[in-house]
Amino acid sequence: MPSHRTCSNFHPRCVILHALLAAAAVLLLSEYGAAQDAATFFRQNCMSCHSIGGGPLTGPDLKDVHKRREKEWTLSFMMDPKAMIDKGDATARQLLQEFRGVMMPTLPTVTRARAEELYALIEKESALEASEFKGVQVDDRPFTAADVAAGRKLFNGDVRLSNGAASCMSCHAVQGIGGLGGGTLGPDLTTVFERYQNRKNLSTWLAAPATPTMQAVFKQTPLTEGEIRSLVAYFENTLQRNPADTSTARLNFLLFGLGGVILVLGLFDVIWSKRFRSVRRALVERMRRRAGHDAV
Repeated sequence: MPSHRTCSNFHPRCVILHALLAAAAVLLLSEYGAAQDAATFFRQNCMSCHSIGGGPLTGPDLKDVHKRREKEWTLSFMMDPKAMIDKGDATARQLLQEFRGVMMPTLPTVTRARAEELYALIEKESALEASEFKGVQVDDRPFTAADVAAGRKLFNGDVRLSNGAASCMSCHAVQGIGGLGGGTLGPDLTTVFERYQNRKNLSTWLAAPATPTMQAVFKQTPLTEGEIRSLVAYFENTLQRNPADTSTARLNFLLFGLGGVILVLGLFDVIWSKRFRSVRRALVERMRRRAGHDAV
């Protein structure tokens, strides 16, 4: 009769086997987690300015950057690009000039370990025929009046964004939208199309906003491709409509505030002036009654 040998948890051979399996599992999970984190980090922090195989945006295309630059140079630039420029590094200064003086921000979360993860990710994605970080595929069809109108409605909040984010007007203004011209928590977007220079750059930035505030809002509620197209059409139109007039909204705000103050002061004067007279009348009558009583 055949005997079935089982692995006791306390047998030395089984203990070693379990330890090796656990170590392998931890190693695999760690490598998977690191790769996943690097991809998420790139998508949230780098993709608004860089592509991997999709051409230059606000910053250079990073495809095959490991073949063009020394690894140590690339890691140092990732961790502190400003320091590289300030110390006079020729390549860093050339990049700054080539990309119109737009300096790559120094992110405190890009440690040596994170930079190496990103470097490995870029090298791996560069070997692919089409990287997932190729960037937004922009529709080149000319914008229509309907595109502009749809973008305006999305900006003003007349039409809700599909994934539930707040409308642009909550934080931003553009010229010519009436009222106070929009929010002031974020920059005026009247000339944002000009700042990003073309449709592709602005579309890519809207697809993966790089600022902490925008990330917090749109990380879980991203814009759809259709919404991005409509908003870019609207911003192109605001640039063409009135790019030079950047003071109207501010003047409207000051005039509206001044008018409100005058209205409130006038209202208080109407209410409290009667109240003061009634108080004085009661005091005078009381003093008269007291004076008459003393005379008696």
